[in-house]
Amino acid sequence: MNKPEAPLTTGEARARALDRLDATPRFNEHNAVRLNRMFRGSSTQEMLEGVIGGDLAGDVATVSSFGAESVVLLHLLAEVDPGIPVLFLETGKHFAETLRYRDEVVERLGLTNLINLTPDIVELAEKDESGLRWSYDPDGCCEIRKVKPLAQALARYDASFTGRKAFQSQTRANLPRFEIDNSDAQGRLKINPLIDWSAEDIAAYFAAHDLPRHPLVARGFPSIGCEPCTHKVAPGEDPRSGRWKGWDKTECGIHKPGEEPFL
Repeated sequence: MNKPEAPLTTGEARARALDRLDATPRFNEHNAVRLNRMFRGSSTQEMLEGVIGGDLAGDVATVSSFGAESVVLLHLLAEVDPGIPVLFLETGKHFAETLRYRDEVVERLGLTNLINLTPDIVELAEKDESGLRWSYDPDGCCEIRKVKPLAQALARYDASFTGRKAFQSQTRANLPRFEIDNSDAQGRLKINPLIDWSAEDIAAYFAAHDLPRHPLVARGFPSIGCEPCTHKVAPGEDPRSGRWKGWDKTECGIHKPGEEPFL
């Protein structure tokens, strides 16, 4: 007589759930909905362990600006897999403090796979020879220095983690944990592990793990990008209001503000 099967562990149940997802290397809207439902009620750490440890997202990387709060997600990921690819857009326009902070965080967390992405040299010479395109065409500058290099790098991955959080701006207020990257026709999955974290959650995590702060935060920069397009923010203002100040622009183009979330 066969013995009854033992109850499935959480990891086994999620692995079984993967079998019911499309087995193709890319994802569709249905997959994103299923993953959001699968991890509903799970902690961020449980979700990351399930996605990475259970190989639910295929080849995955994280995109990091090494900005004001980036170290929180990087620490969470390093706890699961310190060898995860960390993609950093070396635009040539960063604050010197950001580059030093990047190196400090990588060493502190034991990250072993930092990948610095740079703009195409030929395109820079043709379209931004003076290096001042940011001053009259910030969208074009971001396209050359961020959007294109990242798109080329992400082509080899099935999914990517981002550090977006709902409290940062109205354009991010209703994003889910899992969504499809609408800028990519191949159906890449975009994962937002911290989307439901509050500013208080972030501060508490910094304190609990004694994480290093970006030096510009104390000087009034709660959101940090390239130096020419990042300004200080007054108390009570939207944390991202210092980005592209004076322009009708809220994102660099990597994330589309008009994307519909998949719930």
